[in-house]
Amino acid sequence: MTEQKPTVLFLCVHNAGRSQMALGFFRHLAGDRAEAWSGGSEPGDAVNPAAVAVMAERGIDISAESPKRWTNEIVAAADVVITMGCGDTCPVFPGKRYLDWVLDDPAGKGVAEVRPVRDEIERRVLGLLDELGVPTP
Repeated sequence: MTEQKPTVLFLCVHNAGRSQMALGFFRHLAGDRAEAWSGGSEPGDAVNPAAVAVMAERGIDISAESPKRWTNEIVAAADVVITMGCGDTCPVFPGKRYLDWVLDDPAGKGVAEVRPVRDEIERRVLGLLDELGVPTP
C-alpha cells in the first residue's frame, strides 16, 4: 500500500508573484514526494519579472510558468490550500485545510524589494513540507 502524496494549492489574486515563487520552492524542495499547483482569482498576463529574477538567484527557474485561474476541481483536489492576499475571492471548501500567508505583494517592486518576500516564502514552504512530513534535500 503506497501513501498518497500530499497536494498543496497556492492561491493569490494574479498568480504572478507570491504563488508562483511558492510553487517553485515547493516543487524544487519536495521533488516527486508531493504535488503542488498554483492559481489566481484574476490571473495576470505574465509571471512578475522580479519574481523570476529572484528565484533564478536560488537556481529555480519559474520563467516558463504562466498565471492560471484556479478552478473548483483543483481546489477540491488539494489537501492544503495556501492563500496569499486574495481575501474573499479565494475559494473556501468545507473540510479543506487553509493557511493564509500574509506577504507583501511583489507587483511593481524591483528585485531588491522582492528578495525578502522570496526568503519568507522559502521559510514558510520549508515549514509546510516539514508539517506534511515531506523530506527535503
